[in-house]
Amino acid sequence: MEHVPLDEIAPDATFRLREPGDVSELAAAIGRLGQLTPIDLRPLPAAAGEGRRWQVVAGFRRLEALRLLQRERVLARVHPALPDPDAWALALAGPLFTEPWSPADLDAVAARIREHLPWAEPALSAARGRATPPRAASAPADLAHGLAVRAYELNGELAAAYPGWGALPPEGRRLVLEQLRYLVRLFPFLDKEHR
Repeated sequence: MEHVPLDEIAPDATFRLREPGDVSELAAAIGRLGQLTPIDLRPLPAAAGEGRRWQVVAGFRRLEALRLLQRERVLARVHPALPDPDAWALALAGPLFTEPWSPADLDAVAARIREHLPWAEPALSAARGRATPPRAASAPADLAHGLAVRAYELNGELAAAYPGWGALPPEGRRLVLEQLRYLVRLFPFLDKEHR
């Protein structure tokens, strides 16, 4: 595991199985809890004079959520030598075994599963059995209220932490300040709509 700068990740979509869609809920969770699950990367050959470049194998939605949060790096599981068949197995493991995909999303990747992982046809059938229908989006008013409440709670927690700030471990202070810097960078984007 390592933290990889986002600017080292190539815009390659070879292993992207679906468009990221709305990642705002995921971004909110990552903003509140941190990135709990790493993305999977493998090296790409670098062009002359170019530094390291990485290809995303799995974790496109997490990557987009981190970009939405204006993060500079991503927690990644780096695979130094990952051949295409293994990369496809890793990319398709989410929809086949863990992530709740909709029936339409599973239908969209079925041909890739049959092409790259013919042994996984039974897993595709099982995934269809537990597929979830698309969820209705939250009402904008509910989202606004939830954001306002969380911002209020955060303000209270920061005020409570202020007197004991020096007693916090240095790494804890660094992480809090890093999160706050991300928030400060987002404010101009949020404020733009009110002008």
